[in-house]
Amino acid sequence: MEVVQIEAKSRELFGKKHTKALRKEGLIPAIVYGGGDVTTISLTARAVKPIVYTPNFKVAVINVGGQKLKCILKEIIFHPVTDEIVHIDFLKLIDGTPVKVEIPVSFKGKSPGVKEGGKLIPQLRKVKVKTLPEKMVDVLYVDISELDLGGSVRVKDLEVPEGMEVMVTPAMPVAIVEVPRALKSEAAEAADEDETLDAAAPTEEAAAE
Repeated sequence: MEVVQIEAKSRELFGKKHTKALRKEGLIPAIVYGGGDVTTISLTARAVKPIVYTPNFKVAVINVGGQKLKCILKEIIFHPVTDEIVHIDFLKLIDGTPVKVEIPVSFKGKSPGVKEGGKLIPQLRKVKVKTLPEKMVDVLYVDISELDLGGSVRVKDLEVPEGMEVMVTPAMPVAIVEVPRALKSEAAEAADEDETLDAAAPTEEAAAE
């Protein structure tokens, strides 16, 4: 599990005026909640860049005046025009307390369908799960070594660690192997030729006459 260390400052002033002043200083207002506690903080965009602008699942350890809070990113609000980060919510991880998180999906093995010219099309890049912090993983794998042309792997095929509950329908596709047009055309032409040959071949009764 990749961990990102983040330095933050505690903030005790609230309201639009204060948050506006923070943003002018290049700081982002944020909160850390969980276990009945709420800690209000401010941090820089640079400090959160490794955990915000990535498709990977990471855990943050936020250092607030010497107190280290182990968290996950829960919600980010971006400015609708500038796309700058306006506010961040972190959820504090507490051992023994389950949390719901979205874990990225990755593939292992080589698909026979891809070797034959098909294209692997991901359908689900992240899966929502419920798990204890101590059982958390940064990726869920699915084996595609038996995935043929036109075939699919589904949520039920994911390799899920013991004690982790998947919150997504088991039948939902995770990836498919798309049959390319060239192969479809070849198959269609072959089928047409077979039909033509069958039509041209004399029946047993006609041959007997």
